[in-house]
Amino acid sequence: MNVKQLLKQCQQDKCAVLATNFYNLETLQGVMRAAQKTQSPVLLQLTRSSIDYMGLKQAVAMARQAIADYGVQGWIHLDHGGSVELVARCLDAGFDSVMIDASEQSFEVNVETSRRVVEMAAPYGVNVEAELGYVAKLGQEQGGGFTTPEEAKLFVQQTGVDALAVSIGSAHGFYKQAPKLDIERLAQIHAATDVALVLHGSSGIPHDMVQQAIANGIVKVNLATEIKDTFMRNLKGILTTTDEIDLRKVFPKATDAVVELLIEKYGVVKNLQL
Repeated sequence: MNVKQLLKQCQQDKCAVLATNFYNLETLQGVMRAAQKTQSPVLLQLTRSSIDYMGLKQAVAMARQAIADYGVQGWIHLDHGGSVELVARCLDAGFDSVMIDASEQSFEVNVETSRRVVEMAAPYGVNVEAELGYVAKLGQEQGGGFTTPEEAKLFVQQTGVDALAVSIGSAHGFYKQAPKLDIERLAQIHAATDVALVLHGSSGIPHDMVQQAIANGIVKVNLATEIKDTFMRNLKGILTTTDEIDLRKVFPKATDAVVELLIEKYGVVKNLQL
């Protein structure tokens, strides 16, 4: 099963796959342990900053080995690819899915860039995700720029993307005010196009709201901020209570907290049994 088939099956079963970012060995282990315990598929996500930090080949090798070692079904996805050049590197490195994010450009430029990536990815047979509308990134103000059903339909028709991240009230990073997803708008987008719909910025969104989004068309739920925040908060707490210098004894306790977080999150998306 490839990522395109995975998302189509989620559409049929009215569930979602949890797409998790990892940043180092410890957060990768946290994701994999939780997935193994819950018998969930994993969609491991890498951003440009994580690729720059770990190295492209090393990050991919770590992810592939972890998928094999933990015996779960899994894939590697480029999250928020900001350039065609980065997408090309990831395609050559064997990614199963790529995202091109030209959402901050005009509609026309977004269409042109996304369509180019779809054409590039075709020989590889990988899933292509794009973003339409304004989903606030770290440091940006929330609100405004929601995706419309009309633009979503036109965008998919003109680009041929397999998956579309939509703006319905979520944001990347921590929320400055309580998040509220526009479920009615999501349902309208879902009715306008059969493309796989993606929810970015799920960290901090109440579980029942995420489940409402899944019931109305979301088949991929991205989780990043809560993973690194959980690891770092717990690591900081441990370091204030010990003089231990062996990181091999300290880091696993922070990883345990990530496992607990993700077991809960996998339950929210209603695990897909493959």
